[in-house]
Amino acid sequence: MNKVRKLAGSPFEPGRREQNKLAKAERIREATSSLFKKHGYSSATMRQIALRAHVGLGTLFNYAEDKRDLIFFVFNQELAELTEAALAADGGNDLIGRLLAIYRCHYDYFGSKPELSRILLQELTFYSSGKQAEAFLQTRRRLIDGIEAIVRTAQRKGEIESAEDAQFIARHLFFVYSAAIRWWIAGARPDANAGLADLRRLLELQVRGLAPLAKRKTSRSSRTR
Repeated sequence: MNKVRKLAGSPFEPGRREQNKLAKAERIREATSSLFKKHGYSSATMRQIALRAHVGLGTLFNYAEDKRDLIFFVFNQELAELTEAALAADGGNDLIGRLLAIYRCHYDYFGSKPELSRILLQELTFYSSGKQAEAFLQTRRRLIDGIEAIVRTAQRKGEIESAEDAQFIARHLFFVYSAAIRWWIAGARPDANAGLADLRRLLELQVRGLAPLAKRKTSRSSRTR
């Protein structure tokens, strides 16, 4: 995980108390990551993590209510940074290319740490309460909002024929990605390129639809009359 960084002599350099707080948070992230990978999510305990991080059990509960909360404490900051980088990625001019550029960042990231990513992607289902929940939900909203902006652009350009609300379409696109990345990460050796190739097929099917070509053309011509 990211180490605490500071600029020597900078007027923004954190004070000793803030440095200690940042160092403590980093120890908790490192201890959580290490013990989850060593013992497994089910077997590792909050007490073991507190001991490994050299903090009291009560202090650990200030950061997370339970192990589920802890895995989000480990990931939340990096997920927020990842989302901003993904939304800024250059995917060209077509809809699927822009979506895949966003999702490539996620596949590369999760593929670099599959053991912990499996835990995260498993535990985020129905994750709506906990000390770390709001930060995670903000990041997810930011990602879906970014996809919605891409959808609106595609609608203006005529890439999307559906008259459905852009927000609804964005949620649909996000759902396909969410299911696809869980399917992919469950593999023994998840390869990002293979996962993205599979996701491309799913997105192409989603964007083009399942209706026969003649029916799609008829539907298009009837709307232009």
